[in-house]
Amino acid sequence: MVHAYVMVRTEAGTPQKVRDAVADLDAVSAAHVVAGDYDLIVEVDAPEVTDVLDVATDQIQGQAGVLETKTYVGMSE
Repeated sequence: MVHAYVMVRTEAGTPQKVRDAVADLDAVSAAHVVAGDYDLIVEVDAPEVTDVLDVATDQIQGQAGVLETKTYVGMSE
């Protein structure tokens, strides 16, 4: 199992709407609106790194209001 963190920058006024949408994705274990350089931190649990790529690039970046993502893959359990 691969655990990853996807940092998400959104359009102004959309972080909660984006959080609600991505929180319903199967591979997402948690999604939090945060203060800082990014608007959300999304935790992803997937069987393989390629599955994390699919979640980040297709499922999260495909949401209305998402401007940018940055993905960090956990290196330890």
